[in-house]
Amino acid sequence: MSTESTDGSAGRGADRAASIRDVARLADVSHQTVSRVLNNHPSIRDTTRDRVLAAMEQLQYRPNRAARALVTSRSRTIGILTSTRAHYGPSTSIQSVEAAAREADYTVVTANAPHPDEATIVDAFDHLIDQAVEGIVIIAPQVRVFSAIERMNLRVPYVTLQSTHELGANAVHVDQMAGARAATRHLIELGHRSIYHLAGPQDWIEAEARMRGFLAEMSDNDVPTTAPILGDWTADFGYRAGTELLRFRDFTAVFSSNDQMALGLLHAIRDAGLDCPRDISVVGFDDIPEASHFWPPLTTVSQDFAEIGRRCVELLLGRIAGEAPQGPPITPALIVRNSTSHPAF
Repeated sequence: MSTESTDGSAGRGADRAASIRDVARLADVSHQTVSRVLNNHPSIRDTTRDRVLAAMEQLQYRPNRAARALVTSRSRTIGILTSTRAHYGPSTSIQSVEAAAREADYTVVTANAPHPDEATIVDAFDHLIDQAVEGIVIIAPQVRVFSAIERMNLRVPYVTLQSTHELGANAVHVDQMAGARAATRHLIELGHRSIYHLAGPQDWIEAEARMRGFLAEMSDNDVPTTAPILGDWTADFGYRAGTELLRFRDFTAVFSSNDQMALGLLHAIRDAGLDCPRDISVVGFDDIPEASHFWPPLTTVSQDFAEIGRRCVELLLGRIAGEAPQGPPITPALIVRNSTSHPAF
């Protein structure tokens, strides 16, 4: 009696995943032919390819990447090096790179360097190299990380996500300065002349770029400035800073380097019995998903993280192929909501 089943499962256990030989048996071809179909070999006839693809669909066959790597010498894997997952910008950038990689049929492995000293960074790179990655996307916003990278002799293609042009063809450039200038210009155009800046941590590239953008826009408009207040990205810091600043209340607006610090500032304004934006206008940066639900809804600067991920993967795959596709800088966009208005003189 024949043991052949209608789904082609004869000869294999019902709980075993289909193999390339199962596909070959059902399609009545050799396993080498199935391999050629998987690798888009030009010698395969359309009718044969269709038969193999139909068998793969029937068996719900998924190619084994490790096996394909042995045949093609390609792992179709890229690595992500990150030094933080705790903040919205870097974590969202990681997600966008992963999504873009999947669209390009690449697997992603991630290595985290929580203490971004040179030894930890080298260990993280070694981990990725051990996974046979074809290239690496570096999402590590601290200055010291990039200083370490510049001293390393990386043997795989890599791209970085950062806010300066210092690494040239290896960098996807997001114009954080332009975003900060837009936020500051918005407040100036509303009539504010006493504007404070809550900056991010000093070692963070984005924080430095946003602070430079704020200072440049204030200078270009002949608006006097006070020293930016260096924060730590948290709502707790925004609340503490706001409480101290409101003891003197010598300002009418604040540009916060991220939305979380802006949230804490809004809390401090309410606790002081004041109103935003009637008494004090506030602008944030990042446009986190909750920003439109703050009270009041937060005016902020939005970054297109999906485009950032697409650009990172496009640039990396180009470098893997020996090319260097370069696009223009990605410019964040100002999103005006209800936390800003003309000052009440």
